[in-house]
Amino acid sequence: LVDAGATAYPTAAEAVTGADVVITALFGPKTVRSVVIEPDLIPAGIPWIDTTTVSPQDAEEFAANVSTYIACPVVGTLGPARAGKLGVYVGSPDPQLRELAAGIVSPWADPSRLKLVDSQPKAAIGKLLANLALAISAEGMKEALLFGDATGLTAAETLDLLDSTGLSFMANLKCDFVLGDRSTDPGDFTVDALCKDSKLMLDTAGQVLPGIQAAVESFTIQQDRGRGDHDFSAILVHRSE
Repeated sequence: LVDAGATAYPTAAEAVTGADVVITALFGPKTVRSVVIEPDLIPAGIPWIDTTTVSPQDAEEFAANVSTYIACPVVGTLGPARAGKLGVYVGSPDPQLRELAAGIVSPWADPSRLKLVDSQPKAAIGKLLANLALAISAEGMKEALLFGDATGLTAAETLDLLDSTGLSFMANLKCDFVLGDRSTDPGDFTVDALCKDSKLMLDTAGQVLPGIQAAVESFTIQQDRGRGDHDFSAILVHRSE
């Protein structure tokens, strides 16, 4: 980033000094607390746009601590970001803050997937719903491949037969990994990240979500095998473990 023209600072506090807007992209709510909330990082009155995936309870907490907090989680990874096709949820009860954030993120967002909502928790819920669909589709894809293996199909044949089903999105998204054309290390969206988000869903729901629980178990197996920082398609590639 420095080579591309950014200025690096040794601390976050120095980096935000004099800022008109602060944008954070962190791993999860615990990191947001340690980097932003506990050190009181955001200067008074400065809009804070946070792209971190958090629970609605987390978003409510952050809004209570920083009045200018805008929840702005994104849906999509490297490819959609580079193509300007990300999904983005922009959440704040303040219409001016919503419009400010929407203008900043619009170059990376698909206009049809840029959703402005009237609270920070609602934006957090939207992102968790998106990742719920992703996690359950990944688990469904894993089981479809296992079923194909058990019935004598090759992975390529299973992927082809899934093309006209509800799993076609996941089959097309992760086919390069499944067929060995790409390595899961590095990937686009890690096992650790989607597992963390899935656990946020379970904590938020406060009830049994069997599909998400199964996905968490699959992610945990890959974490135990040292693949937490691999693409989450590791559960497909190493499905027999």
